[in-house]
Amino acid sequence: MSTAFFTHAECRLHDMGEGHPECPQRLDAIADQLLASGLDIALNHRDAPLATIEQIERAHTANYVTQLKDFMEQVQGSGESRHLDMDTVVCPGTWRAALRSAGAAVAATEAVYRGEVRNAFCATRPPGHHATRDETMGFCFFNNVAIAARHALDVLGVKRVAIIDFDVHHGNGTEDIIAGDERILMASFFQDKLYPNCGGVPKGTNMINVPIPAYTRGMEIREIIDAMWMPRLEEFRPEMLFISAGFDAHREDDLGQLGLVEADYEWITRRLVGLADRHCQGRVVSCLEGGYALSALARSVVTHVRVLADV
Repeated sequence: MSTAFFTHAECRLHDMGEGHPECPQRLDAIADQLLASGLDIALNHRDAPLATIEQIERAHTANYVTQLKDFMEQVQGSGESRHLDMDTVVCPGTWRAALRSAGAAVAATEAVYRGEVRNAFCATRPPGHHATRDETMGFCFFNNVAIAARHALDVLGVKRVAIIDFDVHHGNGTEDIIAGDERILMASFFQDKLYPNCGGVPKGTNMINVPIPAYTRGMEIREIIDAMWMPRLEEFRPEMLFISAGFDAHREDDLGQLGLVEADYEWITRRLVGLADRHCQGRVVSCLEGGYALSALARSVVTHVRVLADV
């Protein structure tokens, strides 16, 4: 079976201003590298649909979704961008982009669960793993992976899912949403004492949080994954695997100070695909999170997707 690649042109409409690292060019860089690598023709390309409010509210409070929708519609009407916080800006195209990003994660979950494709990667933006149940943070509006995981559990009837987050920043929003939900096991590493400056003490027993010192390199992180993630994940035996795929732990990315390279992302992805093969019938849904050095991002995504596609 093939690997689905979900994206949509409307994900490029979200623009937080000149010089902002979470920019539309991230998706352009990925698309260009897919073509240059020849991997593009091996993928099952699919358009990301718009998520429904019902789907989003499986991870976020109704009040939060309503207030955010009203705010974004005001921005659409005015035609002028507005800040939600220091880092996060809404422009007229943000609402549609955010719905596409969440919708891709849900559609990918459906396609993988129903056996239409073996696994899927969602090349969409805005990212999601900092969005809590009721707050935007760190470039994120809707928590795409949490929405997808809850869809698998609450709609498709999957009994256990795992969420893996290898972004350089702690996925505090995902943790906020799923902490205490024993149907979900979340495993992550992240740079210690980096935005959002939390995660050292997990919020629930279903969390494996591993803060890592700045300048840690790939071989040490591989050892941490084998020692701290894999035994719990094997014991948990998830039926579906979700990945918050942030590539800002790359050594070329200035938003963090970890030392991963493409070979490390290949190794991590192979470990996760192996886990999925043993317990999940190979079912993996991976969603783009961070990664702001455009060349490093594009190379790392292609490496990650090449392992998913087994080519």
